[in-house]
Amino acid sequence: MAQTLKNLHLQQPRLKVTLPKIPSSFAWSIVGLYKLTGVNMGVNLKAIVGFVFLSFLLFAVVSSASNDGLVRIGLKKVKLDKNNRIAARLDSKETLRASIRKYNLCSNLGESEDTDIVALKNYLDSQYYGEIGVGSPPQKFTVIFDTGSSNLWVPSSKCYLSVACYFHSKYDSGKSSTYKKNGKSAEIRYGSGSISGFFSNDAIEVGGLVVKDQEFIEATKEPSITFLVAKFDGILGLGFKEISVGDAVPVWDNMIKHGLIKEPVFSFWLNRNAEDEEGGEIVFGGMDPKHYKGKHTFVPVTRKGYWQFNMGDVHIGDKPTGYCASGCAAIADSGTSLLAGPTDIKMSSFSCFVAPVWIQLSDMDSDFELHMTIITMINQAIGASGVVSQQCKAVVSQYGEAIMDLLLSEAQPKRICSQIGLCTFDGTRGISISIQSVVDEGNDKSSGVLGDAMCSACEMAVVWMRSQLKQNQTQDRILDYASQLCERMPNPMGESAVDCESVPSMPRVAFTIGGKEFELAPEEYILKVGQGSAAQCISGFTAMDIPPPRGPLWILGDIFMGRYHTVFDSGKLRVGFAEAA
Repeated sequence: MAQTLKNLHLQQPRLKVTLPKIPSSFAWSIVGLYKLTGVNMGVNLKAIVGFVFLSFLLFAVVSSASNDGLVRIGLKKVKLDKNNRIAARLDSKETLRASIRKYNLCSNLGESEDTDIVALKNYLDSQYYGEIGVGSPPQKFTVIFDTGSSNLWVPSSKCYLSVACYFHSKYDSGKSSTYKKNGKSAEIRYGSGSISGFFSNDAIEVGGLVVKDQEFIEATKEPSITFLVAKFDGILGLGFKEISVGDAVPVWDNMIKHGLIKEPVFSFWLNRNAEDEEGGEIVFGGMDPKHYKGKHTFVPVTRKGYWQFNMGDVHIGDKPTGYCASGCAAIADSGTSLLAGPTDIKMSSFSCFVAPVWIQLSDMDSDFELHMTIITMINQAIGASGVVSQQCKAVVSQYGEAIMDLLLSEAQPKRICSQIGLCTFDGTRGISISIQSVVDEGNDKSSGVLGDAMCSACEMAVVWMRSQLKQNQTQDRILDYASQLCERMPNPMGESAVDCESVPSMPRVAFTIGGKEFELAPEEYILKVGQGSAAQCISGFTAMDIPPPRGPLWILGDIFMGRYHTVFDSGKLRVGFAEAA
């Protein structure tokens, strides 16, 4: 293939009558027609010439070509809808958040630190899909181009028992002349199910590029609800080989290895205009200058696996939160729609926003260390409501007076929650039997999660009450104040709704990357689901946790990548961001 920039265009292509090179799929269509009709080449020469000419014109119409060397393939942008969000909740049988689901991604070929990967995404919320071809002639599949994973998988024709397979395209190896049997088993485990199958090798066509002998997974079993309603067939991972199931070489790595692209760089431009049919563009081999403004801010990849880099402080409005002042690990993930942060962050000597006041933690004991949920704080700051925290209300109603008594007796704030049995003395989390009965969800697996939530709720209540005591408020006023905050506290394990009419007045939220603040406006971090009076506005910030050794991590998904054109540079191992055009 020529050493040119290759890209995927996420839009209905513009009509241009050009005569591009005949792709493999077109060549196969001619061969197939000849075999099917058994034409006599001498007698039907005029018919064949006419067919070829008309086919050229037809292909020119459905292909988008330009004089900049870019090859464009029409991709789809799908709006979020309520049906997908309902299905996401139905499929979550464990204590997993509705907006981003936690699942373990691991190889069945051996358990190690590098093969036990935790990816965090709910693909049902993904909006950007593209088409690839598998085999010769190419069998077409709609896939998510996902920088947060590294494997390519599509449904297999041998998927007999999963209902989801009957609603999506399926790969049939018997119809491909370039298929090579592999047979190695594979499994991707999810929180509430798994995708399993086996590896095969075949040609993969991506935006006119053909990657020969690519290893991929034929999925023979899929979770019924998640993939039953999904608008895509499979996933094409663009992450590093370090997180690849079965140690398979990713498609992107093979593009580089076989010299199919000009530079070892690919870039994303995602169109966040809900009214625009054009979904965006993925460019393999470089970046398109018309998709960004100014220069990119590049940061080095700090750990191969995900496209991971170091992120600085988070700002709400014009206030620094201090949460990541000393640095936080983050990844750019095109397979996640939302923007996710850890549920549990230790902080000390910083100011934090607790609606409707700012609390200066440095005013507290010098050794005080508080576990707080930054996503909850952001959602409070933007006015997210409608989801009541049972844990917080249980703490205030049952232990509020005890906390007040301990504060008045000048007990050490960091030990108060331990003294009343909600946290252990060594700083780790615990849960008392009495509180557990209040918030029991009937799932033994959730007890550890609930224990952490109760401990966090107690620690936050201590901060709230102590700040009000310093203002000489009465006990009744303080307890009432804490209860009001509980009412406004979004559920860290689910989504948070906002009043659509209040979006323009919400604060901006910024993330520091490479010493520069990357700001998101309210209309950029709020997702609108539905139309007219039935529309709902959902906060784009959600809580999630990736356990060590790869976590904790911040996930900058499509909400962030929509505002900022994102470059993934494999050659220089860096990620770059610039304002999208």
